[in-house]
Amino acid sequence: MSLSIRNQLPGTVTSVTAGEAMAAVKVRLDGGQDVTAAITVDAVKELGLAEGSAVRTLVKATEVALAIGPVEGLSIRNRLSGTVREVAAGAAMATVRVSVQGAELTAAITKDAATDLGLTAGSAVTALFKSTEVSLSAV
Repeated sequence: MSLSIRNQLPGTVTSVTAGEAMAAVKVRLDGGQDVTAAITVDAVKELGLAEGSAVRTLVKATEVALAIGPVEGLSIRNRLSGTVREVAAGAAMATVRVSVQGAELTAAITKDAATDLGLTAGSAVTALFKSTEVSLSAV
């Protein structure tokens, strides 16, 4: 299967907490970071997800926000520290490639945001994405 989702981070399921309709699935990425995905219980069953399952964490580039400096007071649980590898800016949007431990992420943000944050190669950033924006794929 081919996917247009560039951010595919390998990991292992560490826990599945299922409710009536939704489940919180915690994943330890191969780089050692933890990510939580909020997916349907049906998806958990169809993918056969359980503790120890190998998965790929999928996050669309448009769902990855970037921050510089400390990030406090947000309900966003998925926060990966990294370093900007490259910024490619167009007229309105910018693609920012971020190296995180064990992987690389792509964030599609506005050109204005990239400029306001002063993002350049080597900048320290925190990649942020909500649990509801994370999909899982069985390996």
